[in-house]
Amino acid sequence: MSTHGKPKSGAAIDALELLKADHEKVKSLFLEFESLRDNDDDDERKFELVDEICYELTLHSMIEEEIFYPMLRSVIDDDDLMDEADVEHAGMRDLISQLEVMYPSDDHFDATVTVLGEEMAHHIDKEERDMFDVALDSGLDLDELGERLAARKEELDEDLTAPPTPIDAMEPHNNARRTPRPPD
Repeated sequence: MSTHGKPKSGAAIDALELLKADHEKVKSLFLEFESLRDNDDDDERKFELVDEICYELTLHSMIEEEIFYPMLRSVIDDDDLMDEADVEHAGMRDLISQLEVMYPSDDHFDATVTVLGEEMAHHIDKEERDMFDVALDSGLDLDELGERLAARKEELDEDLTAPPTPIDAMEPHNNARRTPRPPD
């Protein structure tokens, strides 16, 4: 079970702290990937990093889309801000779906990860600069919202990491969360 995004002391974590912690984790994963970008000898680590990046982004975007964005949208009058965030998430999902069927040795693998990282850096910057300021001024109970986000994240983490019901004889590649595609 993941403890990411939870306070260590048992104290409540507010929604913005939880989301910022997720952002920092993803940014550090992208930085580590970037340090390996031109190293073809470390394809296994690249594969693991991309798997973790995709997983963390999926989990994070789900709690934002299910809880944070609807709550914020209900108390602010800025459809453009919220709509842009939704569209950025859709672009992220598209790039993740491409990466889920790629190997580090595939053409455009590194470029796809880099573009995803750049798009997420822009999204994170805009979210933390604009959306978080609006959330602070909105009157939302950020502690209660943080508890809801943390609980849902834990729930999703358990669901997404549960072993899948076997549908074929292929085993996940070195404990990856996704089953690899057959070699070309």
